[in-house]
Amino acid sequence: MSLTTSPPRHRTLPIPISLWGLLGTLLIWWVATTPLWHSGVIGDFSPERTFGAIAQMVTSGAIFPHIWASLRRVVVGLVAATLIGIPLGLLIGLSRRAEEATSVLFQFLRMISPVSWMPVAVMVFGIGDWPVYFLLTVAAVWPLILNAAAGVASVDRRWLLLSRSLCATRWETVSRVIVPATIPHLLTGLRLAVGIIWIVLVPAEMLGVRAGLGYYILDTRDRLAYSELMAVILIIGLIGYLLDTALRRASQAWTHQA
Repeated sequence: MSLTTSPPRHRTLPIPISLWGLLGTLLIWWVATTPLWHSGVIGDFSPERTFGAIAQMVTSGAIFPHIWASLRRVVVGLVAATLIGIPLGLLIGLSRRAEEATSVLFQFLRMISPVSWMPVAVMVFGIGDWPVYFLLTVAAVWPLILNAAAGVASVDRRWLLLSRSLCATRWETVSRVIVPATIPHLLTGLRLAVGIIWIVLVPAEMLGVRAGLGYYILDTRDRLAYSELMAVILIIGLIGYLLDTALRRASQAWTHQA
């Protein structure tokens, strides 16, 4: 009796469901805008013309000065918000009086849309980068304050009792126990802050600056270059996704390390 062996089967890798979602969205976008059966302005928003515009902007290098200008403003706004928000949040978390004194005020201020400060920013700082920095800082400071305060409140009380039993000073307890324990909350606050900054950046860059992704959107609108406008929108989404992914992985790496 002979034994026969069946030929090995080649396993095919399944397509991730997230990729199916992207392909489905791309199909709907193409059906709704393709120049094959849409005429006029609608065809300029089609995927084929949009991706062609992206290729042209990348190969010519026209988009990169605007990307660098926007990223520079994001970094400046995030650094300013971090220098203000994290120490203030730690103070609120450590002091009951500071929390009571600022609770109503901060809850009131953080509910004001950062974009509504645009006229005030222009009157105070004039035209240029400074009003943009102000708006981005105002937008990003609140998640940093709230997450820093929440991080202090979540510190295990047994750690604090242990530090007291070891006769640690107030500064040693804060720097070696409380601050390291709040880092996961701080990373979450940074991630939220970057997301808010990236949303506020586009309208903020419509305040008279001469470079940036928000400025480029206005420029393409004025030139009626709708395929380039759609291309810039996709580039904004891609950069925002990459920034969020980087911060999410940094938070996950710290959590696993801890």
